[in-house]
Amino acid sequence: MKFQKEQLAAYFVAGSQDMIDGRQLPDVLKTAIAGGITAFQYREKGPQALSGAAKLKLGGILRELCKQAKIPFIVDDDVELARQLDADGVHVGQSDEAIAKVIDEAPDMIIGYSCHTLVQIQKANVLSAVDYIGSGPIFPTISKADADPAVGTGGLTKLVNASVKPIVAIGGISLANLDEIKATGAAGAAVISLLTRAKDIKSAATTIRQAFSNKS
Repeated sequence: MKFQKEQLAAYFVAGSQDMIDGRQLPDVLKTAIAGGITAFQYREKGPQALSGAAKLKLGGILRELCKQAKIPFIVDDDVELARQLDADGVHVGQSDEAIAKVIDEAPDMIIGYSCHTLVQIQKANVLSAVDYIGSGPIFPTISKADADPAVGTGGLTKLVNASVKPIVAIGGISLANLDEIKATGAAGAAVISLLTRAKDIKSAATTIRQAFSNKS
């Protein structure tokens, strides 16, 4: 699948560890797709995360849902799993698998790279294989125990202005601050709890997508 900037508009990130109230990730993803998400990243991390065959099985179900919906299926920090699942792409952080190694191993995939400082952005700018940047947390977040300090919308604006690649914002994003994120020039919002904990998942997904549509 060819990468397009518009695929970052409503970017859902989740793993089994993010489910609450007995929800099942395939059901949540299906509802989010119906609401209009533009990409999905499978991210199994933390003490409650799946591994081995269970992780592969769930990944296969999620990958099929994304294929049917014609949206990118991205795997977090695991090129081997991405290959096994025939994923469209892989996303890596600064402390994950070395970006040079990922580029070498996945030349045919969409590659996302987490960058939170201007120095990191400048280094990413010269990596032609990197398709997009994930930056944050923009606001304090409950979804990542090891999250960096929040950069705020002012910090995000500086990162967007310095980057030659589209940036998707992540971290502490709510329906109330989507317009602030949009105003920085970010291509979209990557969210976890905004959808996994939503009372109305479909409506929340639609709101995110509309906030970053070209018409707004």
